[in-house]
Parts: sequence; C-alpha cells; structure tokens
Amino acid sequence: MLSAWPGWAEAGCRLALMLALDISSSVDAREDGLQRRGLAAALMAPAVVDAVLSVPGQSVALSVIEWSGRVQQDVLLDWTILDSRDSMARAAGAIAGSRRSYDAFATAIGRMLEYADTRFRQAPPCDHRVLDVSGDGVQNDGPWPREVYQAGALAGVTVNGLAIVVDEPAVDHAETGDLVSHYRTEVIRGPGAFVIRADGFEDYQRAMELKLQRELSLHVGRASPPARPRLFSLPQ
Repeated sequence: MLSAWPGWAEAGCRLALMLALDISSSVDAREDGLQRRGLAAALMAPAVVDAVLSVPGQSVALSVIEWSGRVQQDVLLDWTILDSRDSMARAAGAIAGSRRSYDAFATAIGRMLEYADTRFRQAPPCDHRVLDVSGDGVQNDGPWPREVYQAGALAGVTVNGLAIVVDEPAVDHAETGDLVSHYRTEVIRGPGAFVIRADGFEDYQRAMELKLQRELSLHVGRASPPARPRLFSLPQ
C-alpha cells in the first residue's frame, strides 16, 4: 500500500477522489486483472494526467479501495496527493501491481459505502469529495445503499457509478436485470452525480478514462463537461 504524502495539510487540494473496485464472486480472476490494469492505464492516459495537473497549486488526493461482502473491504492505495506525473505513475504502478484480497463473497454495496465513509474521515482537507463506485452486480448482502445514506453516511460526498454490464450476467444481476438502472436509483447521489456504462470488463479502461475526465473537469471551473457516449446522468 502506497503511503499518503505527509505534507497534505499544507498543500491546496481541490478534489479528494476515492475509487472503489468490486471484487465479489461474480468477478473472476481475468476480469479482476482487467479492472486493475484498466484503472492504472486510465489514470495515466494523457487527458487524465492533464486534467489532474491542470490547476497549479491545487492537487488531487486519490485513494483506492476494494470491496465485496459485509466485512470484505480493504485499502489498495491510501490517500495520496497527485501533484506530478511521477506521483501519478507511482499510484498507477501500485494499483496495477495489487492483488485482490477476496474472491468468494457477495455484493454488499451498502456496507462498502459505510466503509468509504470511514475512509473519507481520514482524507486530506479538499474542496470537493467524490466516491467513484465500479461494479458488475446489484446489492445482495447487508444494508441497502438508501439505508446507509439515510443514516448519514457520506454527507457532502458525491457518489458516481461505473456499471460493468456483462454478456452473461451472474446471479448478482438477477434481481433487477438492469445494472445501470440499479446504480442510478440505488447508488449514485449528490449534485451532478452520474453513471457510465462499461460493456464488459474489456471496456472498463475506456469507461474509466472518460469517467475520470468528467469527474476532474467538474472541479476545475468548467461549467459542463463534453458529452460522452454511453453515459447516463441523474435528472436534476
């Protein structure tokens, strides 16, 4: 686990961004590898690097967690200040070289949100806070996201989603049959919250790159990001 930069209290930070990766039983080893390598590659995409470094003196703090069942959550990357291409490369390397902690548990989205809430309490003092949830299945264990939100978790945090839609859905999808709709109605929250669809794990890198660009662009003073394909916004 990469350690957080010790001087964050003295640095300007415009965005604390946490990425949550699904490692439930519906995600096999190949798909997990595509997810980790895809995230690392998306983080180092030229447009994403430019977006992170676009405001001198106003950095981005990044953390990455993995999640599945009620008690299966772990930190892959502790809060780390991204203020140079080198710092981004180190973060991407840590993500690409990581290995999942679990592979046989359910999809406890609500419990993941509770865990993310505790991690945000340890985040640097940034102007905005965003949780970016990736997953290929619907909630099927533990408290529902709406219950977690009603209890006060993630107050002031915008929650966006990346729904990974597979050709042969696992049992996780059986309850709704529409993963994008599930993320729109149960997971995302906050002003401007949105969901992007990935058509399988092979499409994860593309979708994550677009998602990161949008999240970063919303916090550098742009009125609205460019339209993106296969993107679903929450009605305002």
